[in-house]
Amino acid sequence: MTAPIFLMLVFHNHQPVGQFDYISEHSTNVSYLPLIELLERHPRIKIGMHYSGPLLDWLKQHHAEVVERLHVLIQRKQVEMLSGGYFEPILSALPEEDQIGQIQKMTAELKATLNADANGMWLAERVWEPHLARPIAQAGIRYVIVDDTHFESVGLDRSTDLFGYYITEDQGHALAVFPTLSYLRSAIPWQPIDTLIEWLRDEADQSLSTYQPKVALLGDDGEKFGTWRGTYEHCWGDGKYMDSLLSAIEKNADWLQTATPGEYLARYPALGRVYLPAVSYMEMGIWSLPADVSHQLSALHHTLEVEHRSDITRFLRGGLWRNFMVKYDEINHLHKRVLLVSQKVHAMRRGRKRDQALDLLWAAQGNDPYWHGVYGGIYLFNFRVASYAYLIAAENAADGDDIPLTLTRMDFDRDSREDIVVTGSPLNAVCSPALGGALLELDFRPAQYNLYNVMTRRKEGYHIDLVNAAADNTIITPMSLQGSDLESGQNHAIRAKEPGLEKLLIYDWHRRASFLDHFIGPSTTLYEFYRAQYAEQGDFVNQPYEIVEAACTGTEAYIHLRRQGHVWVGEVLQPLSIVKAFNIVHSEPSLSVTYTLVNEADMPVDVRFGIETVVGFDAGQDLQYCSLRTNRSTKRGSLADLCEIEAVTSHEADSNLRNITLHTQISKPCFLWQFPLETITCSESGFERGYQGTVFLHLWNVRLSPGEAWQVVLTQSVQQTATRP
Repeated sequence: MTAPIFLMLVFHNHQPVGQFDYISEHSTNVSYLPLIELLERHPRIKIGMHYSGPLLDWLKQHHAEVVERLHVLIQRKQVEMLSGGYFEPILSALPEEDQIGQIQKMTAELKATLNADANGMWLAERVWEPHLARPIAQAGIRYVIVDDTHFESVGLDRSTDLFGYYITEDQGHALAVFPTLSYLRSAIPWQPIDTLIEWLRDEADQSLSTYQPKVALLGDDGEKFGTWRGTYEHCWGDGKYMDSLLSAIEKNADWLQTATPGEYLARYPALGRVYLPAVSYMEMGIWSLPADVSHQLSALHHTLEVEHRSDITRFLRGGLWRNFMVKYDEINHLHKRVLLVSQKVHAMRRGRKRDQALDLLWAAQGNDPYWHGVYGGIYLFNFRVASYAYLIAAENAADGDDIPLTLTRMDFDRDSREDIVVTGSPLNAVCSPALGGALLELDFRPAQYNLYNVMTRRKEGYHIDLVNAAADNTIITPMSLQGSDLESGQNHAIRAKEPGLEKLLIYDWHRRASFLDHFIGPSTTLYEFYRAQYAEQGDFVNQPYEIVEAACTGTEAYIHLRRQGHVWVGEVLQPLSIVKAFNIVHSEPSLSVTYTLVNEADMPVDVRFGIETVVGFDAGQDLQYCSLRTNRSTKRGSLADLCEIEAVTSHEADSNLRNITLHTQISKPCFLWQFPLETITCSESGFERGYQGTVFLHLWNVRLSPGEAWQVVLTQSVQQTATRP
């Protein structure tokens, strides 16, 4: 006799805020719709289903028939809908009122659109921290799904202890936690169905003496079944894996049953209490570590898995999700801006306008640009653009029509050093005196766009694999010969979308931002500067500036910074000071920065001085959408070009896509160096190059007598109507 066992299937479907329509359309056709059609063919199979808010919104607009068919499955009790944070945020990173608000919004939307009562939720990226039990329970949720690795880290055994659910709590607020089993995530849809059924039978046989039937839960991405590379044909085409799986379940219905988490929760008690640590799935823990350590742990974990050393791998956890805010300054910056705007929005008077502002704020909290693994994350430009757009729109709503000009001195990025935040109309700016006196953010609020939205080029753990594969000549590119040993899998090869990507691995030694101050040698070339392989001859770029004055009159904000630094002149280190004064005027779409260099030495100095600025336009590499013009010329160049232009007094970065022009005026003619910020990241199709913004270096040869001062003014202005010829 075989005891009954429940196979619990939960599918998580998600497309981020800012996702391209064609990607959502493709996933609908190859993953979401086939799954609904499958359930219609197998009406006795019950599953749990989660759609994130952005995806559900998109489906309502573009595929209402999919939503209606899903509604039918829900009404006949075949599908149980799961709630969650509406925009799929990392809940632990949010203020509590946003945590609860996002969950309640999702639950209300499921009721309004699908007449579905959701008492469970999908936890974005399964990022768990112990305090989450309280706000999740307060939002009306009774259960959440996390990984079995969460439970193993507190000593439970995945082979014996995880065929049910446990209860956790925080300050007395109880929450059921279900483990999704690693075995099922690797077996479905990759292992033969007979092997899976035999494993389930063995587990059922071992439960004859227990007081309640086991449950084996699979919680997995819906995109894994059709959207992921090579899965559509296997799952839905000639392979028909998913049809065969459900048919096998029905064939063994005398001992193998399906149930939804809510049904099981209502019928059976918990296996016990548990207190889970701050952890996510194993890969996320690896990705959050510094590059070299990440690669080491990944290699170690792979070796131990090959050796079947689960007695060791069960205790490997990697880092904490919050470490992404240490690893990537850009993630920390976006997160801290969200916290500032959240305070503004929640301070609004309750009502329709506040509700609308909350929706905008919550859309900016979607998890996708707040981490990076082997896929795009923070490196996906469209996600960053969308998050900033919603964030700035939320701030606009909170500030109202008559936006005052304000200046706040605060530790914005939480590094113990003072920053300066200027908000107003039409510009916002964030200045870091400690980081070379740079401007890290410049928002043009009417267009809801951050013009300095760029990424610094960093080493990633998987870059080591690319370098090694290039050395071994085991990289498959679209130019590789079909049918070669590489393509047939006889060697351990990796894929790349173009050859030579290993030569584009460039790592910046400072964060890319605007109004960083360089002194470079007379022989330094543009190419060396572009590759960050040159000798910086001053101590200004990433060193702290003193705040001389930072104030706001209500109509004008000004920031005066100074650094008493040094510059190498030949073999001698000479004292030199820089004073830079930022000026922003209310209602004017411009800022000016006045630089004053003073030779503090007792001898003349000859220096090559440069001011770095950046621009971050998505699709900036495509001349169809973005371009650069210099000195009011009608000739358009690409923002992705590596080039040097002489005698430049103005340049204009222009975006057709955003209908914005950033105009830079220089009071003294300069040499202009330009190069793209390009990163090498992983995707499902292999390694690829990604445009992340453009750097400009404005260069002058400056000779100063003892005590002499030299001055230049850079003015940046923004136009919403693009200045295309």
